[in-house]
Amino acid sequence: MKKSILYFTILTTIIVSCSKDDEKGDVKSNLFPCYSNTNPNTIVHNNSNREYVLYIPSSYDGTSSVPLMLNFHGFGGNASSYMNTADMRALAESDTFILAYPQGSCSNGSSHWNPCPLGGDNKSTADDIGFVEVIINQISSQYNLDNERIYAAGYSNGGMMAYGLANYKSNLIAAVASVSGSMLDCIGPTNHPMPIVHLHGTSDGVITYGGNSSYSSAQSTLDHWINFNNTTTTPTISSDNTGGMTIQHYVYDQGDSSVSVEHFKYIGGDHVWFNATYQGNNTAELVWNFVSQYDINGLR
Repeated sequence: MKKSILYFTILTTIIVSCSKDDEKGDVKSNLFPCYSNTNPNTIVHNNSNREYVLYIPSSYDGTSSVPLMLNFHGFGGNASSYMNTADMRALAESDTFILAYPQGSCSNGSSHWNPCPLGGDNKSTADDIGFVEVIINQISSQYNLDNERIYAAGYSNGGMMAYGLANYKSNLIAAVASVSGSMLDCIGPTNHPMPIVHLHGTSDGVITYGGNSSYSSAQSTLDHWINFNNTTTTPTISSDNTGGMTIQHYVYDQGDSSVSVEHFKYIGGDHVWFNATYQGNNTAELVWNFVSQYDINGLR
């Protein structure tokens, strides 16, 4: 993280230093191990054992290629628990896509993602960008994957990871969604128009909506992709207050390859994977409905 804050916690007689919390209510204690997943798939990457939880819908029969949805937990999280919070399994069944929840590695007792190439703002020396590519290669070797329809979503630090893939693995990723996340300053060589949907609460106390010295504002992140994709700069705005809170929907469309940049603004929303719905759609549905419009060439 840009400005890592070190704090000390006494566990028995051991003092452990930990990176700044960027996950409200989601940080595990600094006990080893820092996560535990149920029936994970394993990969050895850069001499480290890495994990991801895979969901194959019963509707998959291998006769035709299907999309892949990658969904990244937040700082201190674990893939199995996050799958229950950010649950997209019903959508995977109905729309027939493969769902993967990767596991971040441990650093100072907390799991995390490195959205940038090694160095810079990263929390550790874990090569998470390379790890994701290995996951994709492993899944595509075992299942009939539509390699033009691989999507990345994530919550908080996981949303940062999704943006990292948009910047540094755009050859693999067709569209990206971030929930209560931010994009770091490491901006890579995105090589095709990149559809983006950003969901953020105005009362987020961890990754503040208006930005601060540690994180870019939601609008700054949107502006980057609006400019990159050459979309309209004046959004179409709609609003709904029937699903638990007022949510405003901003659409910047008519971009290159017909991509759009969209924003769901949760008025008074906290640092969460949101429970409130917009026009009857929950967060998982908003994410999937957006990204699934696209393949790596743009609007399908």
